[in-house]
Amino acid sequence: MKLSRRLVPAAFLVLAVAGLSLHSQQARQAAPPATDEARILEAMHLISSHTLYDYVEELVSEKYGGRLTGTKEYEACGAWVESLLKGWGVQPAGDNGTYRQNFPNPYTTVYPGGVCVLDVPYGKNGVVKKYYKYEDEFIPGGTSGSGEITAEVVYVGYGITAPELGYDDYNGVDVKGKIVLMDSEVPVGPGEKTLEQFKKWRPYSFHQYKLRNAVAHGAKGMIYNYGPIGNPNNAYVEGFVYHHVGAAVVADVFAGTGRMYKDTVARIRAELKPQSFATGKTMTISNKTEHHPDGVGFNLIGQIPGTDPKLKDEVIIVGGHLDHLGRMWALMPGANDNATAVAVGLGVAEAMAKCAVKPKRTVVFFFFGSEEQSEDQGTEGSHYYTDQPLFPLDKTIVFINMEGPGSGDKISASGGTTYPKFWEFVEKANKGFVHRTLRTGPASYPARPRQDSAWFFWKGVPSLTFGAYGGPRPPYPTYHNTRDAIDLVTPEIMEDIAQLLFMTIMDMSDEPVLNFRN
Repeated sequence: MKLSRRLVPAAFLVLAVAGLSLHSQQARQAAPPATDEARILEAMHLISSHTLYDYVEELVSEKYGGRLTGTKEYEACGAWVESLLKGWGVQPAGDNGTYRQNFPNPYTTVYPGGVCVLDVPYGKNGVVKKYYKYEDEFIPGGTSGSGEITAEVVYVGYGITAPELGYDDYNGVDVKGKIVLMDSEVPVGPGEKTLEQFKKWRPYSFHQYKLRNAVAHGAKGMIYNYGPIGNPNNAYVEGFVYHHVGAAVVADVFAGTGRMYKDTVARIRAELKPQSFATGKTMTISNKTEHHPDGVGFNLIGQIPGTDPKLKDEVIIVGGHLDHLGRMWALMPGANDNATAVAVGLGVAEAMAKCAVKPKRTVVFFFFGSEEQSEDQGTEGSHYYTDQPLFPLDKTIVFINMEGPGSGDKISASGGTTYPKFWEFVEKANKGFVHRTLRTGPASYPARPRQDSAWFFWKGVPSLTFGAYGGPRPPYPTYHNTRDAIDLVTPEIMEDIAQLLFMTIMDMSDEPVLNFRN
C-alpha cells in the first residue's frame, strides 16, 4: 500500500520527533549527576530579595501591632513565622515538640493621649504652657504607670546612689512628690582606658535600677534624657509616670537656672561628683497605660538536624529577635530593627530546608522574643534561653546573630577579629559568591546587654552579630521610633547577607573539626 503524498511529510515529522526524543533521553542518561556544590548553589539562588522584602512588609503591617512580646499581635506574628517553617519542613525545636519556648514576660501597653508640658514664666506672675511634640521632643515611657503629675523638676544627674563609690545623685536634694530629670548611662564609659573603673559603675547603668532608685527616694515621675526613643526595657511601678525626652526639653528645663546642661554633665564626668539641683521649673506629664504582670512571651526555634552521626550533636544557631516596641501611641514598625533580620533568617531557613544537600551539623533557626523589653536586665528571650538552653551550650559551635541587616550597601559583623577562624569562612563565601565590602571588629559586651548575642557570649558561646551599613541615610532619626519603616529597607543587601550566611553555614557544617572557642 502506497502512502499518500500528503501523509509522507507527516510521517517523516513523527520519525524525526521520535529520533530527537530518543537522543534527548540518551543525553540525559549520559549526563553526570549534579555535584553537591551545584545543588547547594541551586538552593542559594532560592534566596530572593523580592521574597525577603515581602517578609518585611508582612512583619511591619498593622495587624502585628509593632510585635510587642506578650501581646495578641505578637502571638499572631509568631504563628505566621511558624507556618512558614512548618511548610518548608523545618522541624520544631522548642518545648514539647513545638516551635516555642515560653517564658514569663510582664509587659505594658501604652495608649494615646498623654502630655508633656512645661510651665514657662511670662511677665511678672504669668505662665505660658509649652506643649512638647510627640516623638520629636518626647516619647511616652514604655513601662510608665497611668496618671498625671504636675510637680517641680529636680535634676538628679545619672540618678545613682552608690555608697561604695562615694557617690549619690540624691544627696542634698529633695525629690519627694516631684519629677526627676535624669540622664541615661553612668559618668564613666566602658572605654579601653576606663574599662576596669566602668565595671564598678556598670550595675547602676540599667534603666530598671535608675527608675526604682527614683521611686525609692520618693519621686512621683521622671523625664528621662534618652533620645527621645521608644523603649519598653524598664521596670514598672504602679502610678510612676515617665517620658523619654531629648535635647529640647532638657535645654528648656535648664534655661534660666544659671547652669548649662553640657557643662554640668562634663563636670560630673570629670570630677565624679554629683551636680544635682532643684530647677524651679514645673512640668505636667501624663500617660495612659495598662500593665500585664502575668504576660507570657516566647522564642521561636526550628531546626534542620545534622546528617552525620558524629557531628549532628554540634549546633550552629542563626537568627535575630522577632519582637519590637509595639505601639507607643503610634505604631512602631521596626522594619530594620529587626524585621529585616527575621526575613534574612527565614530566607536562610527556606534555602537550607529545600537544599538537596543537608548539613552534617544541626542548624538551629532562632527568632527571639522580648529582646526589646525586660523588667530585669533586658534581652529577656536570649537571657532565658541561655539559662535554660534546649541545646547544650558547650555543643553550640557558634551563634550568628543579626541586628538591622536590611539597610545599607555594605556588611558588618562584630566578632570577626575575636573569632578569626570563623571569619575565614565568611570571607571565603563573600569572595566566592557575594562580593560585598565586609567590616568586622571584636566581640565586646562590657555594658548592659543590648543584643541577644551578649548572653551567649557571656556563657562562653562564640557569638557574632551581622548587620548592614553605608549607602544614603535619611535626614532624620529612625532608631526606635515610627520612622523605622519599610522605605528604609534595601532588599538587595538582605539577599546578599542571607546568601552569605547560607554558604558560610553549609561550608562550616562539613568541616571535620570546628572549634572557635580557641
